[in-house]
Amino acid sequence: MMNELVREVMNETGIYTEGMPEEKLRDLENKSEKIAKEWNNLKITNDFIFCKVMQDKELLAGLIRIIIPELEFKDFELTSQKEINIGNDIHGVRFDVFVKSNKGTVIDIEMQVIDLRNMPMRMRYYGSMSDVVTLEKGEHYEDLNDRYIITICTFDYYKKGLHRYTFTNRCHEINNLEMGDGTTNILLNASGTEEDVHGTLKEFLNYVAGKTTDDEYVKKLEEAVNKARKNKEWRREFVMLSMRDMDKRKEGIIEGHKEGINDEQHRIIERLLKKGKSVEEVADLCGYSLELIKEVQNIISE
Repeated sequence: MMNELVREVMNETGIYTEGMPEEKLRDLENKSEKIAKEWNNLKITNDFIFCKVMQDKELLAGLIRIIIPELEFKDFELTSQKEINIGNDIHGVRFDVFVKSNKGTVIDIEMQVIDLRNMPMRMRYYGSMSDVVTLEKGEHYEDLNDRYIITICTFDYYKKGLHRYTFTNRCHEINNLEMGDGTTNILLNASGTEEDVHGTLKEFLNYVAGKTTDDEYVKKLEEAVNKARKNKEWRREFVMLSMRDMDKRKEGIIEGHKEGINDEQHRIIERLLKKGKSVEEVADLCGYSLELIKEVQNIISE
């Protein structure tokens, strides 16, 4: 029996089951059951739950201070899942957690569980888009505020074992000479093996990795996650977004079909990309064109 909430959401979004072929109906029932189970098992690593939990400004302020202890602020403006679209022909972005402190510092925090091997370019683009949205018309370049792009990963993108990789723009010719553009990119790795971080930051990353901890901040975070899963409005929103993503994914696959890719090829490419293979590696392994693989990459990364 199809989950009643899912059926209701489907009707609201224009997906009606009346008169639907039996095979398609069974497929939707399986998907609805999967969505219901997924909601009951969501953890902090799910970007939907992460965004909802971080609406608690006390928890968010605590996380910012854990990651950037040197940053001074008293208050901040928060936008959860802020969308930036500046043109039909320009790739938009949706920030998980977008913050502007009372001193003007911009902080974007993202949760990433799939290694699509494009993290540096992704952070570069998110940084540029955050600059676009914060520099208003008539303002000058020097009016740009300091900016932090923080990505919390469940995997080690650079495979060096560190829990934290911090990047700023520096001069190659003169040691310790900073460019001074106010930009900092921080990549946090929950699967780190080195003793490079300590205290609550390490306990938080252990929690992201699925480990238990007695840290007080992490306990509050876990309580917030459990409370979020009991929120009926958020549950409804999650189901609706999941159903829409299903449609979007289907459209992407259909477009892939037009380019000569079938469902099985799509699944193979997606599985390899999620295992951390690069576009070039997938092409070499499967013999598919780079264009087709990049099309699948775009579908699963949006």
